[in-house]
Amino acid sequence: MTPALAVIQVLLSFALMGLILMHSGREAGLGGMGFSPMSHGGTHIVERNLTRLTVLVALLFGVNTILLYHQLA
Repeated sequence: MTPALAVIQVLLSFALMGLILMHSGREAGLGGMGFSPMSHGGTHIVERNLTRLTVLVALLFGVNTILLYHQLA
């Protein structure tokens, strides 16, 4: 089970890095590619979904880290 958790940890870490890099300032990231995340009064729905996905992957990363710790301890 430990090798599977280690592979999942690596995949989650790459996914988390990619998602975090997509969160940039207004001039960079998605905004730099011609996408404007701000609409009339709030955050665009794509930006909100990106934030939700980032939080979900971060939580999975944390849970997997704890499971790996218990497997190795």
